[in-house]
Amino acid sequence: RQLPELSRQRLDKLIPQFISLCALQANPDETLSRLLALLEGISRRASYLAFLAEYPQAMQRLARMVAASSWAGEYMAQHPALLDELLDAREMYQPPEWQQIDRNLQSRLDDCAGDAERQLDVLRLVQQEQTFQLLAMDLQGLLPLEKLSDHLSDLADLLLRHVLKLSWATARKRHCDEPRFAIIAYGKLGGKELSYASDLDLIFLYDDDHPDAQENYARLGQRINAMLSSYTSSGRLYETDLRLRPNGASGLLVSSITAFAEYQQQQAWVWEHQALTRARFSAGDAEIGAAFENIRKQVLCQPRDLSTLRKEILAMRQKMLDGHPNDTDLYDIKHDRGGMVDIEFMVQYLVLAYAHQHPQLTANIGNLALLKLAGELGLIPASLVEQTRTLYLTLRQTQHRIRLNSQL
Repeated sequence: RQLPELSRQRLDKLIPQFISLCALQANPDETLSRLLALLEGISRRASYLAFLAEYPQAMQRLARMVAASSWAGEYMAQHPALLDELLDAREMYQPPEWQQIDRNLQSRLDDCAGDAERQLDVLRLVQQEQTFQLLAMDLQGLLPLEKLSDHLSDLADLLLRHVLKLSWATARKRHCDEPRFAIIAYGKLGGKELSYASDLDLIFLYDDDHPDAQENYARLGQRINAMLSSYTSSGRLYETDLRLRPNGASGLLVSSITAFAEYQQQQAWVWEHQALTRARFSAGDAEIGAAFENIRKQVLCQPRDLSTLRKEILAMRQKMLDGHPNDTDLYDIKHDRGGMVDIEFMVQYLVLAYAHQHPQLTANIGNLALLKLAGELGLIPASLVEQTRTLYLTLRQTQHRIRLNSQL
């Protein structure tokens, strides 16, 4: 009733077409429900209705995507400008070429130099475009889950590089042209297991003796976090978690590389060393990244008393279990016994227990590859390796399917 007459006429033509397209899907009722929710979300923008009316092939692709994933429908409703991406199927199903995307992004940022808000919108739009393309390929079965996670992690790394660059360029107080500053990724991004809606676990390190370095880099860290996590009309880039820094939420936002090394070697808890098994340099000064990697290897290769290590890791596992009570009849594939966290803790134990004998275990190659390596080194039986690898991959794929249909 509130729509202009032309939009009402278009809507009256579109809905029967949507019904016909939904009837061709394996789950017609669900698909129609999702498409109508999407249509309701975009109906007040006459240009989007005109687009769907003008390009029936885009409607067909949209129906197939929404049939495969309710999350895809919600994502399109949040970012309707992505409807344009449905036009060119050849472009839509091409794997990303990150160097080209990087150059294009830089060019788009240069076009609006001096306008920080527009530059932030450009970053968000590029993230949404690339996420949508990966989603389209994923729903077509063109991307194995591990490859999808690699691409989503590469996208996050690329955006972090640009956010760092823009944050320093627009800082009110700078003591050098290029910051001696690095972003280190932990968790899902650190292990290159990122999914569509993952948050980013980050810490910030610097290596700079200038008297103003600590203060200026602390401001830089705050600015980076604000650029990543603040909402505007175009959405936000990423939710962030900075609690893995030395001394946790009460610690300084940024650490010198020297202070970080001292903390890791003398004060860090075992769970912090567990987290270090899935950490890597993501963006910023490559020399600091290399220094971080050296510290990481030294810490992981420290000889440890296996009995004490086992007790501490089991105690931490119990703490996590207590923190995620499951009051339903359903199995929590991440947190319940035998789930993903159990396998991740097993792998972290193997790394911390045996890296001093086998330094190759410090390689940040992901849980599946580390399990295989542990088998090759004779640390666990080969039959157990394959069972556990198969289980972990199955759990990850199940979690991915659940998230695609918004059940988590």
